[in-house]
Amino acid sequence: MDKRAARKEYKLRKTPKGIFAVRCKATGEAWVGASTHLDSQVNQIWWELRGGLHRNKPMQAAWNAHGEEAFAYEVLETLDDDVPPLLLRDLLAERRKHWEGALRA
Repeated sequence: MDKRAARKEYKLRKTPKGIFAVRCKATGEAWVGASTHLDSQVNQIWWELRGGLHRNKPMQAAWNAHGEEAFAYEVLETLDDDVPPLLLRDLLAERRKHWEGALRA
């Protein structure tokens, strides 16, 4: 595959969008988030937590107390690719609130 075709294929690929949870097995706590790139979201969260940089202070404190082995990343829901971009942000916020209530996060 030449570079031009590879670039075109990369631009046309669909990335999963939706809702995820980060759970601490030691405390039973869960934190819910929304992302337009579920596949790479876990890498960002783990990188921030490992560096002590995560903006969610209770999650960072639990990570510092119990370590990486006590945490799990879980995709709760994915959205269809046909959601219009203008509605995506509102839909993600709505579904996030739903899951926060369901998980008491």
